[in-house]
Amino acid sequence: MASSRAAGAPVPRPTATRAVLRRGLRVIWIGIRQEPRPFLVALLGAVLWAGATVGTAAAIGWVTNHVVEPSVTSGEVTPAGLGTILGVLLAVLTVNVIGVILRRVWATIAGFNLQARYRRDVTRQYLRLPLSWHHAHPSGQLLSNAHADIEATWQVFNPLPMAIGVIFMLVIAGAMMIVVDPLLALVGLLVFPGLFAANLVFQQFMAPRITLAQQLRAEVAEVAHESFEAGLLVKAMGREDQEADRFRVATHDLRDSLVQVGRTRGTFEPVIEAIPILGTLAVLGVGTWQVAAGDLVAADVVQMAYLFSLLAFPVRALGWVLAELPRSVVGFDRVQHVLDAEGAMRYGSAVARRDDGPARSSLQDVSYTHAGEDTPAIHGVTLDVRAGSTTALVGPTGSGKTTLTNLSLRLMDPGQGEVLLDGTDVRELAKGEIPAVSTLVAQQTFLFDDTVRGNVTLGEDADDASVRRALRIAQADTFVAALPDGMDTMIGERGGTLSGGQRQRIALARAVWRAPRLLVLDDATSAVDPSVEQAILAGLREASTGMTVLVVAYRMATIMLADEVVYIEHGRVVDSGPHAELVERCHGYADLVHAYAREAADRAAVERSEESA
Repeated sequence: MASSRAAGAPVPRPTATRAVLRRGLRVIWIGIRQEPRPFLVALLGAVLWAGATVGTAAAIGWVTNHVVEPSVTSGEVTPAGLGTILGVLLAVLTVNVIGVILRRVWATIAGFNLQARYRRDVTRQYLRLPLSWHHAHPSGQLLSNAHADIEATWQVFNPLPMAIGVIFMLVIAGAMMIVVDPLLALVGLLVFPGLFAANLVFQQFMAPRITLAQQLRAEVAEVAHESFEAGLLVKAMGREDQEADRFRVATHDLRDSLVQVGRTRGTFEPVIEAIPILGTLAVLGVGTWQVAAGDLVAADVVQMAYLFSLLAFPVRALGWVLAELPRSVVGFDRVQHVLDAEGAMRYGSAVARRDDGPARSSLQDVSYTHAGEDTPAIHGVTLDVRAGSTTALVGPTGSGKTTLTNLSLRLMDPGQGEVLLDGTDVRELAKGEIPAVSTLVAQQTFLFDDTVRGNVTLGEDADDASVRRALRIAQADTFVAALPDGMDTMIGERGGTLSGGQRQRIALARAVWRAPRLLVLDDATSAVDPSVEQAILAGLREASTGMTVLVVAYRMATIMLADEVVYIEHGRVVDSGPHAELVERCHGYADLVHAYAREAADRAAVERSEESA
């Protein structure tokens, strides 16, 4: 269950502004190195835009001095004068538009390229990391890492070129103001430090609130994902209100955090916006006084005032970058936690046999402990699944059966001991070799939002005859033929249009179609009727001449089919052998299978009673 902060929780102490700035600049530098070309084109556009923006003020000053004032003095506006005004302003505007297009388009390209790159990297890392790592990390958190955190990390690239362009703009504007009049330039130099100081104070208050909001977004994603994944359980247990309350608490925490962000922004932004306006008024006041004294002409004052009005908005881009830096740092840290995770599978160069003969699977003194637990799930297990045999794993709940099946297919590596496939340590096999010769059918089957055929073949080329054969062995051919489009029927997300037993049979057909040398069934027929299960097992037996079958068994029909039964308790192999021998000499096994038999008999009696009624 995802944890959630109580509403109104205090904002955490902010990281030092200097440290956030330093780490944020490092994130930006990493992005620039990975996408240099789009960023440089965006930067070129920002420089053109900055030059054109400042040039607009210079152009207006020049037009005022050389066209407007002479026209006012003479009382006549000539076509040539109008053409000069239009030509000058159009030229500056054209450069400005080109700069804006380059800046925005290529900054967007750089940002989305980085997001795509890191989403691919995170997804590849998820695929590389073993099942044990995924067990220790909630899926909602992983979705947040791959989406919201990556987006937060590289969102800063949208305003970044503009902010760098603003720096060029300020340098050019400062030089222009000094050339026009040092006194007015001094007024400007007093205004801009005040603006930067206000932005720094703004970031000091904003950074911790943005950080908290980003963390709460991940928590909301975790709660929502859990509720969606467990939708059937929530409805069946009548927990809709409790789940709604849990989601309400998480969303209200996020709402309160975002309200604090908005309150802080709403308090500081008017102050920051007022500073350039006050600077413009100061320039107008001082400039008017100097014009009256004969030290300046009106065109110079107009140019300076317009320059201030132009700079008021772009300077805010620096504040936008500073506002995004805390989110970038938090998002980058959360993504880097995934990319730096240890435990990725290491592979050798050995090649598994590709012949039609069955495989042999062995575990030699294998132990495994789940992450965060002290007690081993299995301890000192030695197991030999002979080639061509059907071996049943039987044991109470929590005895380690599923862990053994996962280890046999190298979905995770043991803490000690060896797992062998045809005598070769599975860690020495090359990547992709184990899936090429073995298949797992789990109790919790997963079907894609695709056709029956697509779910059986997983997109590989296949002829209809082979797919029908797999469906027939899995006892799925009859109900598939009754579907509206047969094998080409779309079955919905997770196979939602099918029953649990039908989904399991499609999953079994998927495994049979691949003709594996080693087939592992983890209670893969639990949702089908006993009579159908017997038919499925008989079909597998008939088709398994080139296949070794390792099955986690709960039903007597499955156990009786096995050549050898392995009884497991508390993560250890207690005994193994044919069913009849184990019943005679192993009391724990006898008690368990007798309980299975009683449960099956009781269920059959209930079904007969319902049919009679």
